[in-house]
Amino acid sequence: QVQLVESGGGLVQAGGSLRLSCAASDRTSTTRIMAWFRQAPGKEREFVAGISRNGRNTNYAGSVKGRFTISRTNAQNTVYLQMESLKPEDTAVYYCAARWRYSTVTPPASGNEYDYWGQGTQVTVSS
Repeated sequence: QVQLVESGGGLVQAGGSLRLSCAASDRTSTTRIMAWFRQAPGKEREFVAGISRNGRNTNYAGSVKGRFTISRTNAQNTVYLQMESLKPEDTAVYYCAARWRYSTVTPPASGNEYDYWGQGTQVTVSS
């Protein structure tokens, strides 16, 4: 069983920045596709960003492209989400996800393509 633990959420003013971290308990997760999703109150979970096994391929939702950056350090089994120019509509619980099945070139945007999930971390952006 793989455990994913997110951290770094909090309250920030619009225009501010936050950095989320996701630490995986299993060292083999260094070879897995990882992603960030978010869910706002009353809304469905949505894809935010994904990163390939070697970190060379990334995929972003249109709403965050140019503002958010996903990265990973395989030696530390950690995936990051650097969030800049935050907007109130970015307010949500952010979840880290890991894909354990066969790899793909582009990180999938569907939550059904991921096998393990973290408990989530709250991000609140005030206007």
